[in-house]
Amino acid sequence: MENVLAQAKKAAEAAEVFRVTAEETPVQFEANRLKHIQSKQSSYTALRIIKNGRIGYAISTGAIDVPELVSTAVETAEFGIKTGFELPPPTPYPEIKVLDPAVSSVSLDKMVGLGEEMIAAVRGYNREILCQAEVNKEITSVRIINSRGGEVNYKQSTFALGIEGHLIRDTDMLFVGESASSCHPISETRSITDVVLRQLELARNQALLEGKRMPVIFTPSGVASAIIPPLMAAFNGKIVLEGASPIGNRIGEPVFDSKLSLRDDPTVDYRPESRPADDEGIPSRYTPLIEEGEIANFIYDLQTAALAGTRSTGNGTRNSSGMLAPAPTSFIITPGKTTFEEMVNDIKEGLVIEYLMGAAQGNILSGDFSGNVLLGYKIENGKIVGRVKDTMVSGNVYHLLKEITAVGSDAKWEGGSIYTPSLYCPVVSVAVKK
Repeated sequence: MENVLAQAKKAAEAAEVFRVTAEETPVQFEANRLKHIQSKQSSYTALRIIKNGRIGYAISTGAIDVPELVSTAVETAEFGIKTGFELPPPTPYPEIKVLDPAVSSVSLDKMVGLGEEMIAAVRGYNREILCQAEVNKEITSVRIINSRGGEVNYKQSTFALGIEGHLIRDTDMLFVGESASSCHPISETRSITDVVLRQLELARNQALLEGKRMPVIFTPSGVASAIIPPLMAAFNGKIVLEGASPIGNRIGEPVFDSKLSLRDDPTVDYRPESRPADDEGIPSRYTPLIEEGEIANFIYDLQTAALAGTRSTGNGTRNSSGMLAPAPTSFIITPGKTTFEEMVNDIKEGLVIEYLMGAAQGNILSGDFSGNVLLGYKIENGKIVGRVKDTMVSGNVYHLLKEITAVGSDAKWEGGSIYTPSLYCPVVSVAVKK
C-alpha cells in the first residue's frame, strides 16, 4: 500500500489507498440437509486520486500491479467528476469494539451443529417443513492510508446464523424465518427458533380478512421490509443533492409523528455494521436523522458533503466494486413504551405484518410502497386469530408515519443493520384477492 501511495503522490495532488481482506466460512443447509461448507478468501485494493481538481479511480483484486493501478487512476481522472474536498489528516478515532477473536476459532463441527439444531427445532413442530439454514463466520481487515498522513487500520469479526422454513400444501405456501448476527460468536439457537415456532403457532389457523382501510401493526421484520427502504433513500445526501428526496429541503420541520426518532449509528459495540471510521477515514459518529418527528440531518460522504456545503457524517461506504457513495450503517429507531400485546389488544379488526414481499418495487423515492403479505395475521377483538392469505397492503411512508398510534417496546435487530420496534399505524390500505 505504501508503494502505491508513493507512486500515486508523484502523479497527483492527493491520493488515498484502501485495502480490504476477508476470510469467510459459510455453512449452508438446503431441504433440511447440509449442502456445502466453503472457506474463501478475498481482497481488493482501491486507489483514489485527485488530479487537476478531478477524481480518478482504479481497483485491483489479488496481487497489485502498482504502475498499472496508478496509470488507470490517472487516466480516469481526465474524465472524473470535479471535487472540492480534502482527504482527512491524521485524526483520533473512537474506540469501537468490533473484533472478537473467538469468532475465528469456532469449529466447523460447531457451525454444522448449530445449523442442525435450528432445523431439528423447527421440524420438531412440523415434519413437513422444508428448511434452509446458514451459519457464517467472517474476519475482515480494513486499512486506509492517504497523502495527508491519515491512516485507519482495524479488524472486524462477524458471526451470523439464520433459518427459513417453507410449508407447501397444494396452492398454499407458508413462509417463516429468523436470523441473528453479531461480532461475537453465537452459541445458542433458541432465541432464533423460538421466534420461528411462535410464527408457526400464530399461523396454525387461517383467517379471512376483508379488504379495506384498517389499523396495521408492523412488527420489527415488517418495518424493515416495508418502511425502512424509502427512509434510507430519503436521508441519503446524494439523493438530496439530486433533488429527488421528498424531505431534502425540510430540515427542522415536523414531517413525522413526534413519537418517531431515528438515528444512524456506527458506534454500537460488537455490531456488524459498526466501525471506528468510514471507508474514507472519517471518524464514525452518531447522526440523528429524525428527532421527535423533525428532520435533523442527512448522511454524507466527502464528495456529497462538499457539493452540499456541509461536513461528511462519516457515511462514505464502498460497494462491491470499491466505488464510494454515502450509505447508512445502522438505522436505529428509538423504542417506545407500548408492548406488542397492548397494541393487539387495542384493535377490534386489523392486521399484523411480519414480512412484506416486493415492497421496494413501488416508487421508493416518493415513499410509496406496496407488496404482498408474505406472513401476516388477522386481529379480531384484540386477539390474533390466524394467518391471512392473498393479501396486499399499500401506502406512503410519509403519510403512514405522520400519525402513529404507538411505537413498540419490542425493538430488535433485523438483518444486522436495522434496529426497530413494532409500529402501530391507525389506517393502512389492505386489499384481498377473492
